[in-house]
Amino acid sequence: MSVERRLDEVIDRFLTSGRVTGTVVLVYQHGEPIFRRAAGFADREAGVPVQFDTIFRLASVTKPIVAATALAMIDRGLMALSDRVADHLPWFRPKTPDGAVADITIHQLLTHTSGLVYDLALELLPADRAISCGLLDTDLDYEGNFGRHNAVPLAFAPGTQWAYSFATDILGAVIAKVHGGSLEEAVVTYIAGPLGMADSRFHVTDTARLAVPYTDSQPAAVRMSDPYFAPEEAGWTLGFSPSRIFNGKAFQSGGAGMAGTAGDIIAFLETLRTGGKDVLRAETVQAGLANRIGALVTDSGSKFGYFGAVVEDPIGALTPQSPGTVRWGGVYGHSWSIDPAKGLTVLSMTNNALEGCMGEFPDRIVEAVYGV
Repeated sequence: MSVERRLDEVIDRFLTSGRVTGTVVLVYQHGEPIFRRAAGFADREAGVPVQFDTIFRLASVTKPIVAATALAMIDRGLMALSDRVADHLPWFRPKTPDGAVADITIHQLLTHTSGLVYDLALELLPADRAISCGLLDTDLDYEGNFGRHNAVPLAFAPGTQWAYSFATDILGAVIAKVHGGSLEEAVVTYIAGPLGMADSRFHVTDTARLAVPYTDSQPAAVRMSDPYFAPEEAGWTLGFSPSRIFNGKAFQSGGAGMAGTAGDIIAFLETLRTGGKDVLRAETVQAGLANRIGALVTDSGSKFGYFGAVVEDPIGALTPQSPGTVRWGGVYGHSWSIDPAKGLTVLSMTNNALEGCMGEFPDRIVEAVYGV
């Protein structure tokens, strides 16, 4: 069976079941598209179909774009991996578990080894001092929001462990400060502008093309409310505010705040796969696609670079992808991977949280690409 037929069967099955509402799936090999399909609904209730230029809320697909922006600035000597975050953000002074002021570096933000975690601050701070991590709406700026972390300790001393976190939000604040403007202006200057990523912004460039977000339910996904909190039986606690992207007062979340199209993202991923083109030095990309955390433990079979998880043991990582594959996703419903050994770039975008990110759909897409 051809890769096209395998992928079509997966997409059709999930659309028919209602677990996926709308999707764009793009697969490139050695720079050539071997599969392109837009299917389902951007707005099911209004009957609006997904198109190739449909705009999706990116969630954590924002992270590698912001990481690349930081690395492009580092390539130009505007900052360094070894820079102390506090030297750029004097208001951000979290303490280690033993009470010492932490010396977090840019490298530790990029690799999620900073001691920041998504849950700790939310659990220890009172509700009226809670930290927004880029998905729920807020009128706070970087300092007003993340300065609250000074009142609670880090989960661990920087550099001693790995934990997925809102570190990229802090990185975004550093980028904005060094650039001397907004995070969006820096992203457009160094990455999105040069690569022609016309819709990758911290605002919606065309509301008529914006996909409606849906969330998992039985028997089919349901339209996401605003705000949305999963029921207790779902087993996860993330909160969403789909309207956040329209709030100009909210800090621009380097970890979750962008919107963009599948075409934008595949152009960005292909830039990484091919060595950075004109926006990043080849050596910088090579380093960023490799293990940057040494022997620190992450999920089984993988390490972490500057852009995403790095597959070291495909069996342990439960994937048919090659060793050295870099992959991640976005909780609004996206998954991506770069397999340098096979020259493959795979992107699946949906408007379904969490199915399109952490459900079966992205796994079945990858299996269809690899023919397993």
